[in-house]
Amino acid sequence: MIKLEKIKILVLVSTVFFGCKNQENLSEVKINTSQGMSLLNTPLIRRQVNPTQDSLQIVKYLDALKDYENNNKLADNIIWLGRRVAYLGDYKRAIEIFSEGINEFPDDARFLRHRGHRYISTRQFNNAIDDFESAVLLIKDTEDIIEPDGVPNRLNQPVSSLHTNIYYHLGLAYYLKNDLKNALKYFTECLEASKNDDMQVATRHWLYMILQRMNMKDEAASILNPIRVNMDIIENVAYHDLLLFYKGIRTENELLKVENGSVGANEATQYGIANWHFYNGNEDRAINMFMNIIKNGNWSGFGYIAAEADMSRLQ
Repeated sequence: MIKLEKIKILVLVSTVFFGCKNQENLSEVKINTSQGMSLLNTPLIRRQVNPTQDSLQIVKYLDALKDYENNNKLADNIIWLGRRVAYLGDYKRAIEIFSEGINEFPDDARFLRHRGHRYISTRQFNNAIDDFESAVLLIKDTEDIIEPDGVPNRLNQPVSSLHTNIYYHLGLAYYLKNDLKNALKYFTECLEASKNDDMQVATRHWLYMILQRMNMKDEAASILNPIRVNMDIIENVAYHDLLLFYKGIRTENELLKVENGSVGANEATQYGIANWHFYNGNEDRAINMFMNIIKNGNWSGFGYIAAEADMSRLQ
């Protein structure tokens, strides 16, 4: 059983949720702020949870903790406790929880999928690859299932599945190690399993970058063929916009939201554009953008990790 005493809970405030005013004992969860080291040998430090800013995630974590305490042998209870801990920023703790799930349910690919994701967050790429490769074997010849969202999109409509998440994150882990051949293999698997426009644009974005870096220009161009402006995009707007940028339909300034010299785009968008400069021969511009992501971005974002991985090889 998980050592719950490691999670310190302090009673704090009452608040309003979902339009209903209820007096509830909310709690600030004290997470482990030290999450390891970056690829550039700097500490990965998470901010402590804020009872106001993170109140909804705290409540959901406490609900997951209660479910786990009521039945710690139910797979879903372990998975959701791990996911909720991760959403609060304690990836190391989440890895411990998912590891318990793997010990209890070795044939349930979901635990490997979620632990592998958090191995990526903490820069343990080899461990992530091991988990996802094992998960690929477990899902072979099985029917795919939609994965429920822990942080729902604007329509509260999940867009990814167990299979696509396993292939996607495995391809990403290989990409971060600069193993482009295997990254291409698994993002191609992900594309074949992607059944909606959101997953299509997310996967095609990475495939385009990989093929460009492999100097496979014609194949990269073919990835863009199905991309159009009026796609049914629910949450992966940044990847859709990047693909339109690669096609020449969007401009760099439009994507970066440049106003008075400031950049308002997220790490994924900044990385996609920086990478575009990199494989189009403008390495200085790319490096400046990579460094800006690392200086100002969220270190758990995939665009940030990719920029960090590139800089670790370029230095």
